[in-house]
Amino acid sequence: MLDRATGEAVRTTDGATTRPVRFRGGGFTPAASRWAGLLALAAALGLWQLIGSLALVNPLFLPTPLGILRALFRLAESGALWQHVSVSLLRILSGWALGTASGIAVGFAIGLWRIARSVGITFVSALFPIPKIAVLPLLILWLGIGEQPKIATIALGVFFSTTISVYSGVDAVPRNLIRMAQSFDVPFATIVRKVIWPGALPSILAGFRITASVALMLVVSAEMIGAETGIGTFVLQAGNLMQTDQLMAGILMLSLFGLAVGRLISMLEARLLHWR
Repeated sequence: MLDRATGEAVRTTDGATTRPVRFRGGGFTPAASRWAGLLALAAALGLWQLIGSLALVNPLFLPTPLGILRALFRLAESGALWQHVSVSLLRILSGWALGTASGIAVGFAIGLWRIARSVGITFVSALFPIPKIAVLPLLILWLGIGEQPKIATIALGVFFSTTISVYSGVDAVPRNLIRMAQSFDVPFATIVRKVIWPGALPSILAGFRITASVALMLVVSAEMIGAETGIGTFVLQAGNLMQTDQLMAGILMLSLFGLAVGRLISMLEARLLHWR
């Protein structure tokens, strides 16, 4: 017999002596090291700067991190950066909110009702593989030249990804929990609110990470095709003029936006998924 509390050897009834072993039932709890990631990023940036400082690569093809920061500072000082960023953020937030709200509603309908599942999955399977940027010219024809086609393009891309993540999360809820609530005659609305919604929430939040990236890619693509302002337009113009330091500055802004969204979703997960 092993006394795990004291960790001392115990003599059994037949005279044999057992040795204590380390408890191995702690579960799988992955954790990230903050300093390891920062050190790896700092090492990569340092190597990048060293390559540029030694003139091993032409700055036209790969500007140094300091050169990118100087370009970013000049753009921020002139006000051009904030103009492009604010316009893109407005388009992203509008399209993402519209696509997410409709995607959650349709996703729950597919997950909860048989007729909605039969109809909804058919349309989602048929329309989801279509590149949403390909319908932008049609949306311009329908909605006119302005903000509406760009916001609608983002909303379409976000809608399908959100719908899939939501009904997949609903399907993943353990059915024995639902049957137990039904056996106690719990109302349907309460089952959805107390059982299905918390069970599907991890999948929904994971879908938010995907849809944020989808919205970012679509806004850049839409702005490259038909816009006068925005990060996508700025990046395209900088590339056409071979201003690679400004091009990389625009890409850096997109990366910072992605990091900010990821951090926000992590905070939501920590607050909403407190039972994990």
